[in-house]
Amino acid sequence: MNNQSNESSNSSRRDFLKVAAGAAASLAVLPGCASSTSSTSAAASKWSTGAYVAGSDHIRIGIVGCGGRGTGAVGDCCKASPAVQVVAMGDVFKDRLDTSRKNLAHLGEQLKVTDDHCFVGLDAYKKVLASDIDLVLLTTPPAFRPMHFKAAIEAGKHVFFEKPVAVDATGVRSVIEMSEVAQKKGLGVMAGTCFRHHTVHRESIAQIHEGKIGRIISGNSYYNVGGLWSKPRQPGWTDLEWQLRNWLYFTWLSGDHIVEQNVHRLDIQNWVMQSTPLKAYGMGGRQVRIDPAYGNVFDHFAVEYEYPGGVRIVNECRQIDGTDSRITEYYYGTKGMIEPSAGPLPIDKKNKLEPLGAAYVREHKDLIDSIHAGKPANEGRQVAESTLTAIMGRMSAYTGKVITWEQAMNSKLDLMPTSLEFGPTMAVAPVAVPGKDPII
Repeated sequence: MNNQSNESSNSSRRDFLKVAAGAAASLAVLPGCASSTSSTSAAASKWSTGAYVAGSDHIRIGIVGCGGRGTGAVGDCCKASPAVQVVAMGDVFKDRLDTSRKNLAHLGEQLKVTDDHCFVGLDAYKKVLASDIDLVLLTTPPAFRPMHFKAAIEAGKHVFFEKPVAVDATGVRSVIEMSEVAQKKGLGVMAGTCFRHHTVHRESIAQIHEGKIGRIISGNSYYNVGGLWSKPRQPGWTDLEWQLRNWLYFTWLSGDHIVEQNVHRLDIQNWVMQSTPLKAYGMGGRQVRIDPAYGNVFDHFAVEYEYPGGVRIVNECRQIDGTDSRITEYYYGTKGMIEPSAGPLPIDKKNKLEPLGAAYVREHKDLIDSIHAGKPANEGRQVAESTLTAIMGRMSAYTGKVITWEQAMNSKLDLMPTSLEFGPTMAVAPVAVPGKDPII
């Protein structure tokens, strides 16, 4: 690395930690933060003026959830800044952590994690947060996101968390509450809704907001793809391990694919409309993935969302092999139509659009840059509301009922099991039956 790069790296953590020092100093006056007193004191000591001079000048990160997306997020974060160093890793399963660590070997000097900072088990997140880190990446199955996010903010850590950020309204409310706490503490919160950081979508949606297609009348959005991976149950796996290793197929873990995957399209909807929907009217079912190996989720949904002004946007999502894929959206206005995924108007087929991979890196860079600038980004409420938009669509499809935003937000449903143990039997909830099931 040349001298200029070294200077950039050296200044990164100094700037990064100065912001955090101010955040830590403000914690004592925040109501409801008594539980984080000990971690706050440690953070304030570490981040006080001059403390970093004698120590590392790198941005130290930890990862909670070492699957494919988590491993990818670590690589993206390291690409975002040469100052980033990975110093702590945690996962429920040792084999996943070991595989992730091996796959991250290409990071070279940015991979600084040692054996004693590799943590395994359901409480691994606590040990990662107790490590000497500045920023934590939360990439476990979505069910755990509210719990881990709350612990991270209470520990005084900047956060990058993958979408969606919850699987039920109880989790959404928790994320919104802790996002507000993070704002008061001056902690950065960045979500994995990568299209918000994609130049193609930014420019296209800016045109919509500038009135390029006039007043929006309606829209269609799609996340129709083939099937995803599944892991056959192995001898010795308990019910919990089997479900955790196949988390996509259990509503309590993933929220169903309308929430886990399709939240991207719904986030774009809310971004375009600069609003959350008033109500949802949906349908869906389990046409192909009917084997018990696929848990209790649906394999297709279609939901009409009504936004203020009577604007209706129909969203489809599907995970069925052998079908035609479509991942895009169309918005119709009084002056024309735009497909944000195709780029801003006028469409020029000769232009090479920025690959989406650039956005995966930029979301981390945007977070780090915002902290350096003393104005930490906070996408917590935004992604929580997009997550609830997906949840209300699921609620409508599962029940066959129209679901309003207020019904969804005020739902008391909490899908997290009361206890998680690898020993006892853990039954799978039945597949929802529209017209018969209560609002879930």
